[in-house]
Amino acid sequence: MSFYDPASFRLREFLKMIRMLVAAAGALFASTAVLAADTPSVKGAKVYIIAPKNGDTVSAPVTVQFGLKGMGVAPAGIEMEDTGHHHLIVDKETPPMNDYLPVGDPQVIHFGKGQTETELKLAPGKHTLQLILADKDHKPHAPPVVSEKITITVK
Repeated sequence: MSFYDPASFRLREFLKMIRMLVAAAGALFASTAVLAADTPSVKGAKVYIIAPKNGDTVSAPVTVQFGLKGMGVAPAGIEMEDTGHHHLIVDKETPPMNDYLPVGDPQVIHFGKGQTETELKLAPGKHTLQLILADKDHKPHAPPVVSEKITITVK
């Protein structure tokens, strides 16, 4: 009678490898969950457009001033508690607040250096503007800090 059974040995090795893969996948999932965790916003924090005002008729180029209450501004990539950087949404629906904001979309203008004002070259006509504060990784805070959408007319 033999104590070595090749089929049994292969099965034990296979099961051992499966356990190692499951453990590695679990560790990877846990680290990804930490990286994707929401950055909390300060209760009552508010982002808003100082100028122009909703309904204003303006000349091009349009100077847009950003306002923020209850939190601070920090450049993208800099981890500082209770801060974020602005994204200006121009003539576009509000993007989903549960995902990273796109970088490089001409209608989602990223202010990663911590800017609080910009000059826009907008064509004559009606335009909508909205601000979103995002964390160091371009993800909206939880809960999101989003301005009201305003409409302006460029003459």
